[in-house]
Amino acid sequence: MKFDSKLLHAGYDPLEDPNLSISPPIHRTTAYQFKNTEHAANLFGLKEFGNIYSRLGNPTVAILENRLAALEGGAAALCLSSGTSAVMYSIINICKQGDNIVTSTQLYGGTYTMFSNILPDFGITAKKIDLTDLDLLESSIDSKTKAIFCETITNPGLVVADLESLSEIAHSKGIPLIVDATFTTPAIQKSFDFGADIVVHSLTKWMSGNGSVIAGAVVEKGGFEWGNGNFFLYDEPDTSYGGMRWGHDLGDLSQIAYTLRMRTVPLRNLGANMAPDTAWQVLQGMETLGLRMERHSQNALVTAEYLSENKLVDWVRFPGLKGDSNYKLSEKYLQGTGGTMVVFGIKGGREAGQKFIDNLLMFKHVANVGDSRSLAIHPATTTHSQLDEDALREAGVSPELVRLSIGIEDIDDIKEDLEQALNKSK
Repeated sequence: MKFDSKLLHAGYDPLEDPNLSISPPIHRTTAYQFKNTEHAANLFGLKEFGNIYSRLGNPTVAILENRLAALEGGAAALCLSSGTSAVMYSIINICKQGDNIVTSTQLYGGTYTMFSNILPDFGITAKKIDLTDLDLLESSIDSKTKAIFCETITNPGLVVADLESLSEIAHSKGIPLIVDATFTTPAIQKSFDFGADIVVHSLTKWMSGNGSVIAGAVVEKGGFEWGNGNFFLYDEPDTSYGGMRWGHDLGDLSQIAYTLRMRTVPLRNLGANMAPDTAWQVLQGMETLGLRMERHSQNALVTAEYLSENKLVDWVRFPGLKGDSNYKLSEKYLQGTGGTMVVFGIKGGREAGQKFIDNLLMFKHVANVGDSRSLAIHPATTTHSQLDEDALREAGVSPELVRLSIGIEDIDDIKEDLEQALNKSK
């Protein structure tokens, strides 16, 4: 089945539903009746799969998980309450106190704060470096490093990750490459094809596409050797789950050890589960993902070309723009689309950037991306405002930078709104 067909059919067969519902049903329930005590014991002992309690799993959520795994070409997926919880769980599922990850200096503001302030409170360090410097990356990995973490396209700098190079280094050290693929979705890039082991999504963005839900997911490629001696949490008996050694005791299920542990340890005990109604809403939005991403990308390219010719614009960053420093990587990793985001530097700096934002009419000024509507924001005074000047510079956020999430409106209306707002920014 091809990608656009999977968006509609993967993970759900109406003939397997007792009521033959063509649309996945919403299962609003907290708990599920066990057939008998043996059935209950088998479920808790991972001897068979099924529903126990909706914090651990829900039939509607399971349809979304199965669809996501199919779209990415992964072995398993776990849905969570937000993209932020997906990032957090992806790390704490392999790291304990004293461990570290290596990541980029350019990250979404919330992830940057999590890695700089929250994880260190739990004794987990994030080494933030320039991931384009492969020699520096290799030298930054030590015996306590448990993963390389990157964004497929950095937010908001729009640097395209060289996944093949990153994964080669990660695997040479016996650690996984974890990729936040929110900005690409599997419609533009299947990160597993380039060596990623774990993919994280904020389903809030393009995957749902309507700006109405908060949701996240973690997808596992399958087959990574978690019992290779590098991961205490997978080598030693887990006292929170009956002494299970996640990297050694699962038999045929070992290929999805990461997902099973995330479901039965962080999710079970911390509770960032997805509601069934949320899963249903995401499923509806995903049906048109392929069509929307094509239109988003087309509009983004035209927008970037327009801005690059505007005398009130100092510079433009769009990976699909010929002459962009990431153009070759875009051709390789983004199917030549360049993505759906455009950032630019407005002449006049911070003050002009704020004037521009205040004068937009059709573009919505919100702290979000990936909506069907066009969105705009000035990161230095909003999403990244908690960072000091040095951190802003490291994150690729300059005072004049404006971030645009290009929607699926008529391109003439997009350009007209940008034109009038730019003229009023002088």
